[in-house]
Amino acid sequence: MKQILPLLAITLFFSCQNNAQSKTAQQAVINAKPVEVPLVKGKAKAYFASGCFWCVEAIYENVKGVEEVISGYSGGHTKNPTYAESNTGKTGHAEAVEVIYDPKNVSFETLVDVYFASQDVTQVNGQGNDRGSQYRSIIFYQNEAQKQIILNKKNALAEKLGVKIAAEVYPFQKFWIAEDYHQDYEKRHPNNSYIKNVSIPRLNRFKANFPEALLKATH
Repeated sequence: MKQILPLLAITLFFSCQNNAQSKTAQQAVINAKPVEVPLVKGKAKAYFASGCFWCVEAIYENVKGVEEVISGYSGGHTKNPTYAESNTGKTGHAEAVEVIYDPKNVSFETLVDVYFASQDVTQVNGQGNDRGSQYRSIIFYQNEAQKQIILNKKNALAEKLGVKIAAEVYPFQKFWIAEDYHQDYEKRHPNNSYIKNVSIPRLNRFKANFPEALLKATH
């Protein structure tokens, strides 16, 4: 017992120290100056997190003007996060998507509307049974104009519904692309139990609540 107590004290000390360092690093991310991603061949990029990225990827791929959606990680304080690491909640990252879109055909405002229309806006740290900081809702802004669009829509929705909106608002810093097997997961695994029972129903709820004119035609 005499030997165990000093070891326990040392373990607790370093654990608390690491937690404090993580909180400081995460606060630096939240307070950082946003990074603006330049247009490439007229295409813009936007970044969103709202639960499992398999679900969010499928939702945005159904919106007119969106050309590609990539699953990955953003909002954290570590470099090169993996799926396993992000799931611990220690990296600060959330599962996120990179939405590549044509601003001539769909606006950033509409993408934010899609974001709020496709989730439980009141759930903190998760969506449905997917719970943890890695599943938290975050909207990323790249400049002050985007930040004001997000805040205005968030505040209007809170007033309309009379609830607190869980989505956090972060300055965009870096998007880390997820492992290959996560990309286009719903399309490639339509019979997966999670896809059938969670992802597809969430997509269908979104479609039912969003104007048909803004959705891609289904075949």
